[in-house]
Amino acid sequence: MPELPEVEVTRLSFADRIAGASIEHVQMGKPLRWPLGCLPNRLVDLKVLAVRRRGKYLLVDLSSGLLMIHLGMSGSVSFGNGLAPPGKHDHFEMVTSLGTLRLNDPRRFGAVVYASHENDPVAQKLLGRLGVEPLSDAFDAASFHQALKLRQTAIKQVLLGGEAVVGVGNIYASEALFLAGIRPTTLASRVSKPRAALLHGAIRQVLAQAVTKGGSTLRDFSNAQGESGYFQLEAMVYDRAGLPCRVCATPVKTIRQGQRSTFYCANCQKP
Repeated sequence: MPELPEVEVTRLSFADRIAGASIEHVQMGKPLRWPLGCLPNRLVDLKVLAVRRRGKYLLVDLSSGLLMIHLGMSGSVSFGNGLAPPGKHDHFEMVTSLGTLRLNDPRRFGAVVYASHENDPVAQKLLGRLGVEPLSDAFDAASFHQALKLRQTAIKQVLLGGEAVVGVGNIYASEALFLAGIRPTTLASRVSKPRAALLHGAIRQVLAQAVTKGGSTLRDFSNAQGESGYFQLEAMVYDRAGLPCRVCATPVKTIRQGQRSTFYCANCQKP
């Protein structure tokens, strides 16, 4: 699943190129996770003002309203001129004066949703409960620790939940917990203030590094220019079950938490 770094990398790869474009045509393919929320022709002649990100959502600000794009489990966005004709997995295409924006999603768990503004109930249903952005100044260690103290759930699951902090998906939660030396099964409420501060810094470090490396391409992720990411080549524990820990050489373990695979070093990460 594309996580926060992949969504941010995608945004950076086309935001400047589409800004100022006029929408000329919108075409929908097979139904996605949620409906568009308006007739496609409603978007024609609107201008693209900017592209932002909130958690794992791309927010395309229009001269009237906004589009919220979620990549789901397997989605990717492309943008440019001279794209090949739409294929069977291309389910949203927006032709603009500066190029064509297209969402490809083989599993169709992604979505493109229109809202009249960010406080619209439609937008709030998707964005309203998202936690603080981990790469923003609003993400401070003290508030993060207070949020953890309220949760009687394994710390890895709290990170994935998106309410204490948004966008720390499966790959980066495993990596951040490793850097902080915290066992993923540790109850969030039992994480001390000093350890929460370490985890806070690790989250920011891991996500920033992943953005720099273009995200992680485990299967078919690519940015809007078709470029793959390389963070997975530097992962400390993720997808390295049975391999020696890069720090202590202890074999990396894997467990299942909430139907997701978790990777950790039993020697470096303490309960």
